[in-house]
Amino acid sequence: MNLAEAIYIGSGNLSEADVPEPIRETKLLLAYSVGRDEVFLIAHPEYEMTSTEFAKFEDSILRRAAREPYQYIVGKQEFYGLDFIVTPAVLIPRPETEMLVERSIELIQEISSPRFFEIGAGSGCISISILANVPDASGVAVDISNEALKVASMNVDKHNVTDRLELKISDVFAGLNDESFDLIVSNPPYVRSEDIPDLQPEVRDYEPVRALTDGGSGLNIISRIISGASKRLVPGGTLLIEIGIGQDHEVLELVSGKEWRDGIVVKDFQGIPRMLQVRRR
Repeated sequence: MNLAEAIYIGSGNLSEADVPEPIRETKLLLAYSVGRDEVFLIAHPEYEMTSTEFAKFEDSILRRAAREPYQYIVGKQEFYGLDFIVTPAVLIPRPETEMLVERSIELIQEISSPRFFEIGAGSGCISISILANVPDASGVAVDISNEALKVASMNVDKHNVTDRLELKISDVFAGLNDESFDLIVSNPPYVRSEDIPDLQPEVRDYEPVRALTDGGSGLNIISRIISGASKRLVPGGTLLIEIGIGQDHEVLELVSGKEWRDGIVVKDFQGIPRMLQVRRR
């Protein structure tokens, strides 16, 4: 089968499976299968795939037609200009989460040897992206999943930040010592459990459920983070948390106590309230 035929057949299969942008997705999977870029696909439509390449392409199309995310099929995702290894043990990094990284960098880059703490490390994309842009920073990143920490560890090695990021198994603050941080950052499970059935199949059926939802209102872990964070931040230190749609008023209420100041919710590029930022007094 040549590349032109593969695009025609593959996109037809994905279209029948209601996969969005079936031609684009097919080209991505085809490029992955033959180990070339999209320019090669355009320039050489007559290229005949080897049996190994065809088998890889056929498998990837079948998996994508079953709505498995492209990122899990190819095993990677770009985030904040870096490539990260991803597996079904971790959430797929998303563009809106880059807000956390960008704001984190802005907040700590002027601090001498800043120290931060991330809750819910997943692939490690947040912490590693911060470290890649703030050379004198260091941090601790925790997760409740050993499998997620294995993925994060691979990414820590890949991006050469082993000496600046400590990975630990922990449920929020439980596994920490008495250290204080300049910044605490988290993309916690914030989806309401009742909303899980309405998510896209790629998310609902493949991404780790306990990284998506706390099993309840979506505010349980956020509340735990806020209640413990003031004791873990240096005076004037900042807490950044990604939040879900419609949670902005509730999270601002959670930081209305006397230990907090300057609480705001920042909107994402779609105008959706997406990130809580608040300082410890």
